[in-house]
Amino acid sequence: MNPLDLEEFKRQGYMMIDFLTDYYKNIERYPVLSKVQPGYLAKKLPSSPPFEPESIESILEDVQQHIIPGITHWMSPNYYAYLPCNGSIAGFVGEMLSTGFNVVGFNWLSSPAATELETIVMNWLAKMLNLPKSFMFSSNFKDGGGGVLLGTTCEAILCTLVAARDEKLSKIGKENIGKLVVYCSDQTHSALQKATQIVGIHAQNFRVIKTKGSNFFALSHESFLSTILLDVENGLVPCFLCATVGTTATNAIDPIKLLCNVAKEYDIWVHVDAAYAGSACICPEFRHYIDGIEDVNSFSFNAHKWFLTNLACCCLWVKDHSALTKSLSTYPEYLRNINSDSKEVIDYKDWQIPLSRKFNSLKLWIVIRSYGVENLKKFLRNHVEMAKTFEGLVRKDERFEIVVPTRFALVCFRICPSAINISNGSGDCYYIGKMMNDGYLVNEVNRKLLDSVNGSGKAYMSHCEVDGAFVIRCAIGSTLTEEHHVTMTWKLVQQHATFLLGKKQACDTQTG
Repeated sequence: MNPLDLEEFKRQGYMMIDFLTDYYKNIERYPVLSKVQPGYLAKKLPSSPPFEPESIESILEDVQQHIIPGITHWMSPNYYAYLPCNGSIAGFVGEMLSTGFNVVGFNWLSSPAATELETIVMNWLAKMLNLPKSFMFSSNFKDGGGGVLLGTTCEAILCTLVAARDEKLSKIGKENIGKLVVYCSDQTHSALQKATQIVGIHAQNFRVIKTKGSNFFALSHESFLSTILLDVENGLVPCFLCATVGTTATNAIDPIKLLCNVAKEYDIWVHVDAAYAGSACICPEFRHYIDGIEDVNSFSFNAHKWFLTNLACCCLWVKDHSALTKSLSTYPEYLRNINSDSKEVIDYKDWQIPLSRKFNSLKLWIVIRSYGVENLKKFLRNHVEMAKTFEGLVRKDERFEIVVPTRFALVCFRICPSAINISNGSGDCYYIGKMMNDGYLVNEVNRKLLDSVNGSGKAYMSHCEVDGAFVIRCAIGSTLTEEHHVTMTWKLVQQHATFLLGKKQACDTQTG
């Protein structure tokens, strides 16, 4: 057996590219949301592994017949759920090259190029985002800020929370960990709650501050301050705030500057999670959404969400990288070397949770070089324009309403209560929302609409719930999405709404 026979590698490589090319050519033929039932694959594949080798041809045949039916097609042009996870030729090639080299760049010595390219790429991105110099690497790497590529935002939040915890405990004593408090809004990603559990901060010290629709679900600095004051009065110690630019549910934007003004008074570490929206901030017209970033301790966004860089690739910057390394460093004898001892190089193992790490900077470097900054801006702006098109179509149909202002490329909409009516026998119509507690039926109608659209297999959207309202989310951002896909999807929504409302109206008339 020769697991790296070069001729066979070339043959299978070409075959795999052909297979993926065919997949993308035919991607619109597949239901966007997989329709398989739980446990389907166990019925299709053998229960025991093969004793003899199988050909790549037979393996790909099984992929076509059994794996693809169980895939939800995130790269489909009709995928609008959650937030985008777009890829590109440059992303594929970068991933292929990184995987092909198969280096494990845990410290500088293990692969100098992997470390040094990462520092260069993170400074490139910082300049593209117009981040303050305090977040960039200095020439000697010994102090100040810098950036690191992690897997996901979950890792970025966990790493920064560990650093904030240890920094605070160094001042008040480790025995006081039970006094530390973490703050966020009710729109913050659940990754923060998980990170809080992992680092040992008491669940009762995890503050979820309610937001309001009147403030477009942004975290109010007044509410933040009043929560802090109550904690301080009770002898607790404010430690960490996670602010968000582009929340998962509605793309809410927390006011960074105002929150930092409050946090500064209480020595609170501020992390800004811009997992989705951070990419758009390379465009000057969106840069103001991260105004005040010079006052935060850390900032992250996911290049794999909306930056043509295949999963997984999260970019994290810190103003003081020693805060990370103090908490995350280990230096066993078998990793000791003269370069690390000199403190003149970066050892990225000390910036993250695991020891091992991929050569992700290669992927991101190839993406930026292949498309250039201006084309990346055009790519982002194109999705924003398509979202405006979709929003305009929603507004033209009186049966629907836009629930929150459309920011970036996420449109949050629903069938409005006035479109869901029943007859009282005299021809008068009443809003179901007025007749049922908490608009229950309004939510159910919208839930059924979403299920119906997704069940068609022609498009896939997701939902959120804000202020008790069930809201449909259309997140435009797939690499392959074009305007005709967006207009087709809206027609699909209208068709299913017409059927659903007609059916509801007929039922209500009969029972009225």
